[in-house]
Amino acid sequence: MTKAAGDPDLTGLLRAWSAGDSVAGDRLIASVYGELRRQAARCLRRERRDHTLRPTALVHEAYMRLATQRDGWANRAQFFAMAASMMRRILVDHARRRAASKRAGSCTRVELDEHIAAQPPADVDLLALEHALTELAALDPAKARLVELRFFAGLSLDETGEVLELSAASVSREWRIAKSWLYDRLKGAGASSR
Repeated sequence: MTKAAGDPDLTGLLRAWSAGDSVAGDRLIASVYGELRRQAARCLRRERRDHTLRPTALVHEAYMRLATQRDGWANRAQFFAMAASMMRRILVDHARRRAASKRAGSCTRVELDEHIAAQPPADVDLLALEHALTELAALDPAKARLVELRFFAGLSLDETGEVLELSAASVSREWRIAKSWLYDRLKGAGASSR
């Protein structure tokens, strides 16, 4: 993130937009567009090379979804966490449509970076990742949210702690546990799909 999570200008714009001020919404998108586009590019770098979505299209789709859920954002970190959640849903929906259209069960591949596990598999199916996150959410919703914030939103430990109202040390500990669980689940999914 380029600005502090408690940026008063952005916080004021978020609150005004939540209250229905469309001018604040226009100013908000102008001030965060660059960061949203970088976030979208990060998400798409994990996708297959021939992906049909581009960062600009992903940002616009996410913004349209955010516009319908524009209440309750306390700060920049929460806004970008929600944007990451929207982008993840868009990519998963896109992968599901692609898999359904092929009917052969081909998978959308997502490369995992070193943050997901100490020794991650070379790549992972986005639908398998979504399934694993859904399983994790059923077992421990807080850890699933943490993965979403760290992996998809790219939030720092401190920013994640601010959103989840945890200390950076607690976030770090829970992040290690979640990565380990997710790595084990995805490793098993990769073996079962071969």
